[in-house]
Order: sequence, then C-alpha cells, then structure tokens
Amino acid sequence: MGDLSDELHRLDLDGARVVVLVPDGTRSIPLGRLFAEVHDALIGRVASLDVLIALGTHPPMPPEAIERRFDLPAGGWAARYPSVAVHNHAWHDPATFTDLGEIPATEVAAASAGLLSEPIRVRVNRLVAEADACLVLGPVFPHESVGFSGGDKYFFPGVSGPEVIDAFHWLGALIGTMDIIGKPGLTPVRAVIAAAAERIPARRLAVAVVVAPGGPSGPGEVLGTYVGTTTEAWEAAAEHSAQVHVRYVDRPYRRVVSVMPPMYDDLWTAAKGMYKVEPIVADGGEVIVYAPHVPTFSVTHDAMIRRVGYHCRDYLLAHADRLAGVPRTVLAHSIHVRGAGTYRDGVERCRIDVTLATGIPPEDCAAVGLGWADPASLDLAALAADEDTLVVPKAGEQLYRLAP
Repeated sequence: MGDLSDELHRLDLDGARVVVLVPDGTRSIPLGRLFAEVHDALIGRVASLDVLIALGTHPPMPPEAIERRFDLPAGGWAARYPSVAVHNHAWHDPATFTDLGEIPATEVAAASAGLLSEPIRVRVNRLVAEADACLVLGPVFPHESVGFSGGDKYFFPGVSGPEVIDAFHWLGALIGTMDIIGKPGLTPVRAVIAAAAERIPARRLAVAVVVAPGGPSGPGEVLGTYVGTTTEAWEAAAEHSAQVHVRYVDRPYRRVVSVMPPMYDDLWTAAKGMYKVEPIVADGGEVIVYAPHVPTFSVTHDAMIRRVGYHCRDYLLAHADRLAGVPRTVLAHSIHVRGAGTYRDGVERCRIDVTLATGIPPEDCAAVGLGWADPASLDLAALAADEDTLVVPKAGEQLYRLAP
C-alpha cells in the first residue's frame, strides 16, 4: 500500500487499451476522487481508456446517476473526461458478450469441493475480452457468496453472462451464508471465479480499496488502497477488510434492527441487512430490515421472487423440479434473505424470523413468507434501549459475529 498515483505510474500500461471496472451505487467508495487519480495517472500514457460499470444483474445507471456517482455536476462527464467512454454492463443482451469457452464439470467439481459438478459456460463483456489490460477499481467487504468481495469478482459475476452469475450465487447458497461470509482466502466460490478469470486474455489488475462503512452522507474514509494483480491486491485488501469490517459481540440478540442506507433501493440489495447480522441472532429471534424507502423486492427480478417466495435451502432443494425454470440467482437470493432452516416431512422451520419494515405492503410480504412491520410504528431509540435488541445504523457492509 503506497501513494496511489505513484503505484499507478509503476504499472506497465503505456500504449495499452485499458478498461476500468467500477461498482454501481450499491457499494461505498469515494469513486469520483479515486477515478480522477486513476484517469490522471493513465491518460496520455494509454492508447484508450474506457469505464465499465460492473452491474451483475442490477439495473443500468442513467447518465445523471453516473455523474453523481463520480462526483460530477450534471453534464460534467464530457468536460472532465472527454476521451473516456462509460458503459453499463448489459447482462441481459447476448450481443454484450465474448465466449471464452467452458469450465469442464471436473474442474468445477474440484474447485467447489464437489458441491457443484457441472460445466459452466464462460461469457464476459466483450470490452474486457478486447482490452489489453483491465483495472478493477472497487471496494472489498465481507460477502455472502464468496467470502470477501472484490478482485476477480468484478469480472465474474460483475460483467459476466448469466451462466456464471447463476453458478456463483447458487454455489454460495449451497455452502450456506453463515459458513462463507467473511471467510478469508480461496473459498470454493472464489476458486470457481478464479477458474473463469484465467480465461480472460487481458492482464487483470486492481486498485482494491478498503473504506469505512458508508451511510446516508456517502462513503466513509478510505482506510487503504492496494495496487497490483487482481489476486495480489484483493488478498491484501481482504486481510485488511477482515480487521475493520467484522464486528464481534459477546452474546446473541433476540432482535436485530438493520437500518438500511438509501443506496439500497430494493430488497435484492437491502438484503445485506439480513445476512450481515444473521450470525448474532439467537435461535427463534428476529431480524427487522428497516428501509422505508424500499418499494419492491427487486427492480430486476420481482416477478420471479414473487413466484418463489423466501425459503431456506432445504425447502428449495426439495422443490427443485417445480422451480426448474427459475434462475438460480433468484433461488440463492431467496435463501440468503430467509436464512438457515430445515425442511422435513413437508414442514419448513427457519431458524429466525425476518420482518420487513419497508415500503412493501403487508400482503406482499405475507405472500412471500416474510413478516411485516409499519416503519412509522418503530421507535428506533426505544428499540436501541432494549437490552435484547441491537439497532445497526448504516447496515449492510459491516459483518457481525459472535466473539469466539
């Protein structure tokens, strides 16, 4: 970790066609300042510079949202970055992709410790495949499907085809959120990502950033930046993240209230308020996701979620035939939100209750198997004074665990 500008100047990128991969608005990072440093260190040295927003299956960002994300005034992109094109990843458009072949079932089984044994088609945004070098500029946090986010995850699933997106999320759900979130090193999901990333012909570099958790006023302080290959930079940042983004508590709580910042605008993203606190909720307890600004389960996948509902892993495995046409990304989301549980003799028993205090109507919550609370009826100060309740402000990025 050193001066970012100096580190960027040391990268051998003269004459290269460079694509910078960045997160959308659901990740805390002072992207405007950091991208300005990247741009100013590279422009004039590289043959071309493009920005690709690693959306996964999140909705595209309109121009005005992109400019806000980069701390620019309306219409300010062309003035500040006249030679840089910015692109949303269009995961639903087949023309977006270059096909990099297939990871054989045997390799998937070896990487996933036998949990998944099927071939995976590897498609990636063609901008990545056609570049000489790709530079990931993004934060690293504990992550429910892979252990820690960042690094090659920006390619897969960030700018990949639905095949890798489905396999990535489903494998994490099979392992179980509490068994993988915040787990360092090469988790089975990270190993599958690595197998896919090795097929990218471009050099893979990263500026991996560790920031204090964000909130309503924006991202927190930058605590560290790490520059190198996607593996080197990510490993260093994940080690740092494990020190600052994991909070230990001495006992489980009967109730945890996760207060979600505005950057999470649907339950698909605000679900982090569930699985980042699930490990500290007592058996039979409750997580309340407090997000009055959230009006829908998912901007992208709402209809499928309403069809499936929210269930534990064992329930969905038992009903696999009925749900065969549902993307496994949606099934994984269902499991992540509902948490751990069992399904025996036709009865589903989940370890804890999940209640939404959002803009989603009570009848819709009931229809998908979640509880409902009127956000206006919740007194957060009174809840915080209850010794059996933990209120988590700015929830979603810090992982809570029981102390050893």
